[in-house]
Amino acid sequence: MSDVKKNLRYSAEHEWVDDSNPVKVGISQVAADALGDVVYVDLPEAGSEVTAGETCGEVESTKSVSDLYAPVSGTIVEINQSVIDDPALLNSDPYGEGWLFTVEVTSEGELLSAEDYASANGGNLV
Repeated sequence: MSDVKKNLRYSAEHEWVDDSNPVKVGISQVAADALGDVVYVDLPEAGSEVTAGETCGEVESTKSVSDLYAPVSGTIVEINQSVIDDPALLNSDPYGEGWLFTVEVTSEGELLSAEDYASANGGNLV
């Protein structure tokens, strides 16, 4: 069973956000486990605008290619170059070193509590 971190909020499309400012965005372990071995990550550029619920990048694994959806609207502040250089970080540490980008938030999309996300996706709250 995939871990779901209690201190985060989640989109229905499996992205997470933390409560920092700017917020960090990543994909859940549920998504990382479903994707399998991640081999490529395409992220939005720093300074670009993202809109909650719209695609903003993609993650490619040995199994498939999946779109990334912005869980919030705002301006990209920073991208995680480490995850571009080593996409396997999404599999090994999706809630830590595998974060994707930070956003200066102007509005939020629909976000689920960790409990609701875990319940909907069979995750294990940790």
